Amino acid sequence: MPRPVTDTFPDFTGHLLDNGRFKLLELLGSGAYGKVYKAIDLTSPCEDPKYFAVKCLLKHKFGSRQEEFQLREFALHRLISASGHPNIVSFHDVFYDHTFVYVVLDLCSGGDLFGAITDRKVFHQNTELIKSVFVQLLDAVHHCHENGIFHRDLKPENILCSKDGRQIYLADFGLSTQNKVSVDFGCGSGYYMSPECIGKEFGRDRFSTRHSDVWSLGVILTNMIAGRNPWRHAMTTDDCFSAFLYNRDFLRTVLPISDQANSILKRVFHLNPMNRPSIPELRREILAIDSFFMS
Repeated sequence: MPRPVTDTFPDFTGHLLDNGRFKLLELLGSGAYGKVYKAIDLTSPCEDPKYFAVKCLLKHKFGSRQEEFQLREFALHRLISASGHPNIVSFHDVFYDHTFVYVVLDLCSGGDLFGAITDRKVFHQNTELIKSVFVQLLDAVHHCHENGIFHRDLKPENILCSKDGRQIYLADFGLSTQNKVSVDFGCGSGYYMSPECIGKEFGRDRFSTRHSDVWSLGVILTNMIAGRNPWRHAMTTDDCFSAFLYNRDFLRTVLPISDQANSILKRVFHLNPMNRPSIPELRREILAIDSFFMS
């Protein structure tokens, strides 16, 4: 297995950006392609300092496809950030040196939604909190769609949280697109991909990015309710997905979900993308639910 690119990164602690305005204070996290640091704005008042997250990435070769993808991510995130939606991580600035790119973003102190679900278990048996947080996510994704941006990589790891887990912020626009239909099969993260996005067995030559995002939202909702995924891949070779295709009430038999939750998930996980609910429809159904949990 290849080593993560970040294994070759230096320690950026103490690094200054923008002629000394931002100082990187401590490492918050590290992934395969970048490191994230907490940074302070040294021009902010001492009695009320402002903190940001700075994502440190490798600078790609000029004119390469990797550079093209990176610039597209920055452009789309900057575009949607400018609209000021409260549930989308704000893109503040980007700086370059000879080797690295530094992206200045909102600092979200509560980690990501994955940690809130699996480690802190903040949603366990809490219908009202699931409603509140999932509706925030629906609003953020709907806002992106209304502005012609389709995320294509919706998953808990790309959703950041406040410290108490009650506010969420959509992040990571690395795979986002302005194309309403796509031929980029396999784009996204396996657990969260729609069957038409996986594209290996359902015979479509293209797929709707809007409807594929709705499918991913359904997997995230399942995560929040049950603390697990409904299946590994939405393919007939996956035993759980195959069982769901055979029996549309399969999830109700293996997960501790209510009939109301099961009814919503059956609609979201419709094999025909056009039969899935719109995000406004899904929002209304979520707010009307009495309980997500088996009684």
